[in-house]
Amino acid sequence: MTSLPTRSVLLVVSLALAAGAQTPARTAAPDPTRRIAQVMPKVVAWRRDVHQHPELGNREFRTARLVAAHLRSLGMDVDTGVAHTGVVGLLRGGRPGPTVALRADMDALPVTEQVDLPFASKVRTTYNGQEVGVMHACGHDNHVAILMGVAEVLAGMRNELAGSVKFIFQPAEEGAPEGEEGGAELMLKEGAFNAPAPEVIFGLHVWPDTVGRITYRPGGIMAASDGLRIVVHGKQTHGAVPWGGVDPIVVSAQIINALQTIPSRQMDVTAAPSIVTIGQITGGVRGNIIPDSVVMVGTIRTLDTAHQKDIHERIRRTAQKVAEAAGARADVRISLGYPVTHNDPALTARMAPTLKRVARDGKAAVMAPVMGAEDFSFFQQRVPGLYFFLGVTPDGVDPATAAKNHSPHFFADERALPVGVRALTQLALDYLAAPGTTP
Repeated sequence: MTSLPTRSVLLVVSLALAAGAQTPARTAAPDPTRRIAQVMPKVVAWRRDVHQHPELGNREFRTARLVAAHLRSLGMDVDTGVAHTGVVGLLRGGRPGPTVALRADMDALPVTEQVDLPFASKVRTTYNGQEVGVMHACGHDNHVAILMGVAEVLAGMRNELAGSVKFIFQPAEEGAPEGEEGGAELMLKEGAFNAPAPEVIFGLHVWPDTVGRITYRPGGIMAASDGLRIVVHGKQTHGAVPWGGVDPIVVSAQIINALQTIPSRQMDVTAAPSIVTIGQITGGVRGNIIPDSVVMVGTIRTLDTAHQKDIHERIRRTAQKVAEAAGARADVRISLGYPVTHNDPALTARMAPTLKRVARDGKAAVMAPVMGAEDFSFFQQRVPGLYFFLGVTPDGVDPATAAKNHSPHFFADERALPVGVRALTQLALDYLAAPGTTP
C-alpha cells in the first residue's frame, strides 16, 4: 500500500475546509480555513519525515529538535528536555484569557515496518537488550505533524486569540524504558502545566476507522491499565508422586479460571466492562518435576475507578484463597499503570458541536469505550480534558479488517491530516472564544 500524493491530500483539504467553514461554532471565533489550507503541504512533509525517522520512548531526540525549532520559529516561548525529551511551547494571544493545552505524543514502537511506502522506516536500534526495528506503528507521527500544523495556524492568528495555547509534545506514551520514568506523568512532575496552568486540554489519536471520521465519548473512553503479578508457592516433588508435595501449576490453573469469574460473574457488566488477563506463565524446568513455584503476569483493565479498586481486592482474595485451599500460598502484586482516560462530560457536551462540524462529511459520532489505555489520562486528572479518535482507514478498506495500531502493517491515510489539524485548531479557537459557556 502506498501513500496518496500530496496533490490529492490538498484537494481533500480544500473540500473539507470549505465544508467546515459553512457553520462556525461561535460568531466570535476567527476562521482558520485559509491558514490550514496553506500549512497542509508542510504537515504532510513533517508526517513523512517523522515516520521515516521514528524514535523510541525517552529517545525522541531528533523529533524533539524538529518540534522545538518549529515552535521557536513561530515566536513561542519553548521549554525543552521536559521528561527527558518533551517539548512545551506557549503561544500568548493578543488579548487576555484562559490557557488551552493541546497534546501530541512523539514516540514510536519496537516494530519492524512492513508497509510499502517510499518513506517507510528502516531504523533499527536496541530495546531492552534486543536489536529491533522501529516504526510509528501507533500513528504518533501523524499526531506530531498535526500539532505542528495547528501551532503554525494559531501562531498566525495570535492577535485574535483571547488567551493562550500551550502545545505539549510528549515522549514515552507507550511506556518508558525499564528503570526510567517518562510520559505524561513525568511531564506534569516537571512543570508542563505550570505558568500558566491550562484550563482544559484536548488530544486525539488516529486509528482504524473511516478516513476523517471523528469519534468521542463522555466519561471513560479508554481503560485504566494495571499490572498483575502472582507468585504461587507450592512444594517441589517428583512428577510421579504429586501427593508428596503441593503442585503450584495446578493451583495456578485454578486461579486463572477463578479470576475470570470476577469480571464475568462478580462485577456489574451493565455498568462498565472490565478485563483480567494472564498473559505469561513461568514455572518448572522439565516434565517430571513438579516445581516449587509458578509466576503469572497479566493486566487488569477497568473503565470505572470504583470498579478498579473493587476488582483489585477481589483478585487478591481469590488468588490467595484458591491457593490456601490447596495448601499453597499466593503472593499478589498489583502495580498501578495508566488511569482511566476520562472525558469530562460537561466539556465533551460543550465541544461536541465543534467535532461534528469539523469531521469529514459530518461523520462524528459517540463511540463505545476502548479497553486500551492512554497516559493522556494523567493530564485529565489535573484539568478537564477531551480525547477523541480520528479515522485513518482508506476508502474501500473495511476498518474491521484493516491492520490495527501496533501492527507492522498499520497504515494511515494522509487525507485524515487536515481533519485532525482543523479539529484541534477549532477546539482551541471555539473554547477561547467563549470559555465557560455552552456553544
